[in-house]
Amino acid sequence: MNYEQILKEIYQESKSLPTFGNVSTSIPELAKIDGNKFGIHLTTINHQDFGIGDSGEKFSIQSVSKALTVALAFSFLDEKVWERVGVEPSGSAFNSLVQLEYEKGIPRNPFINAGALVIADMLVSNLENPKEDFLKFIRKISGCQAINYNLKVAKSEKETGFRNAALANFLKSFGNINNNVETVLDFYFHQCSLEMTCKELAHSFFFFANEGKSISGEQILTKSQVKRLNALMQTCGFYDESGEFTYKVGLPGKSGIGGGIAALFPKNFVVATWSPRLNEKGNSELGMNALELLTTKTGMSIF
Repeated sequence: MNYEQILKEIYQESKSLPTFGNVSTSIPELAKIDGNKFGIHLTTINHQDFGIGDSGEKFSIQSVSKALTVALAFSFLDEKVWERVGVEPSGSAFNSLVQLEYEKGIPRNPFINAGALVIADMLVSNLENPKEDFLKFIRKISGCQAINYNLKVAKSEKETGFRNAALANFLKSFGNINNNVETVLDFYFHQCSLEMTCKELAHSFFFFANEGKSISGEQILTKSQVKRLNALMQTCGFYDESGEFTYKVGLPGKSGIGGGIAALFPKNFVVATWSPRLNEKGNSELGMNALELLTTKTGMSIF
């Protein structure tokens, strides 16, 4: 498979499309990003790397981090994770309070904000220095020591994160947050502010495509655990556009309002895209299109 040529074609075809999306303004610091940025990086299971466009520029991965926090929690809590968070698609907005009340404080899945806050609470409970230890985990799975939090973005999120604060307090009222709410929110805002390039993001997700083994060969999760998290990404990874992504692209993945998407074809490749213009569902417009072109041109999807 000539991935280099395929990425060139995808990049050129995507860049020529009319754009309707807008950069996220929900976090003031993210609103400053140039909406015309666009990068793609693909890493094959045998460690070949192919990048194009702005794939070497760092960006805030936002909700893409939720797949990595749940992986870390799953690595030491195993099935206990699902006692406090579900595995079903939500069908509601990712920051819905209504659904949380209806379901008595058990979030539908770990990728909506309420679910990610419960996962953050689990990590705060189980890690000695949560923010530092999570960063060490990310550096380990990516093989890159240069990954850091963007503290300006974390601060911006904290200053405007009223809905997340409401969700965390609501969860606390149902007994599904064990730690201090401010501590959990602080961890959550930092995990979302993680900055990576498309290449670093693809490498971070490598273990999802490689039966649980990281790019350096370390076993992060079991085959069974990876199978379960990939299934969750397939059904819940794109807010309430997960069905559309499955229909058009056919890969497990996770998106974020920073414009990043990480997706994978098990035992074949991991791909990360970045384009900050989002569609009305909060997913990267060009990223979604690029990944649809990728599976169409290669004929490689899980279906």
